[in-house]
Amino acid sequence: MSTLSASQLPLAPLGAGDLIDRAIRLYRRHLFVLIRTAAPPVIIATGGSILGWLLLRRVFLTTDTAEVFLFFMLSVASFVVMFLGYLLTLVVMGGATRTLVAHLLRNDAVTARATYSAVRSRFWALIAASLIVLIWVSIAFVAVFMVWYILLGIISFGVILLATTTFFVIPAIFGVVALLIDTFLALVAFFFIVGRVAYVPQVLLVEGKGVFESFSRSFTLARGNVRRLIVMTVFTTFATNSALMILVIPLGWYGYITGVDLFNSGNWPAWYTIAYNVLGSLSSILLTPVWMLGLSLLYVDERVRHEGYDIELMAARQLGELPNVDVTSPLGTALSSTERTPLPPTPPAPRSSGGVLGLS
Repeated sequence: MSTLSASQLPLAPLGAGDLIDRAIRLYRRHLFVLIRTAAPPVIIATGGSILGWLLLRRVFLTTDTAEVFLFFMLSVASFVVMFLGYLLTLVVMGGATRTLVAHLLRNDAVTARATYSAVRSRFWALIAASLIVLIWVSIAFVAVFMVWYILLGIISFGVILLATTTFFVIPAIFGVVALLIDTFLALVAFFFIVGRVAYVPQVLLVEGKGVFESFSRSFTLARGNVRRLIVMTVFTTFATNSALMILVIPLGWYGYITGVDLFNSGNWPAWYTIAYNVLGSLSSILLTPVWMLGLSLLYVDERVRHEGYDIELMAARQLGELPNVDVTSPLGTALSSTERTPLPPTPPAPRSSGGVLGLS
């Protein structure tokens, strides 16, 4: 497989469209490697999801109290496995960013082994940071959703008031416009909050910082990335759902012919539930690398914009990376070493022969 040289991938500030285009170019060049990289955590999450839903359905179908408790606990364990799969996806994103930067810096080959070797070097720090990121995202989603829902109630009340006093077209237009504005503001607020921690795994592995330092660093880098994060999310979501529809439509036709109620998932037979989730995981495996590459390129782009990272990478290509001597700097290194080497011992001070100045 041919590799993309550094000269073929010039570093420059990227707009939202350029970001997606660059991610697709890298995805096409390293398709099978990226699929192998993204597959393990997606398979874990999908396996947990399938088992969880199947076991949860058994909870409502059985009448034995002991079996209800057993199936419920097993379903909880399955959903924990699903959560771990999503957690590992964030962890692998950090390793993918390090592989990308090493590719830009030294033209190293893009391989799944290189990504997972980088992940192993900081595994527990990545787990802790990714867990905090997931908690942060969950809290942000709940908070933004509550505000959106409250505003939706106010909009509905206003529509009802207008409907009692004016022609029905005016409250309908008002309701649609207000709902769109409410949703747009909610999306901007959500991605503004989530964007603060978008680069934590990348900072951990590329710059070699600690967990809490990585959060501080991510907050510093995440300036003006809301629009590009929204575009990346919308594009990836649309592409994933499109791929899912292409895979699911033949399954839906077969299910409809065999008498499956496609619009009531609670009545799906086990074989249809498993097939639907497997196809969903396949679409995620195909499109998750695009999301990984997009976040990795976005991290590199933020450093190019704010720190002249392109110049630093070019200097590192020509002169080699600066030695890792644990020097504190407000800016990250081009690519930190995964192995921390201890500092050389300080030489002993010369023994004084007399007097304050060492004079006899």
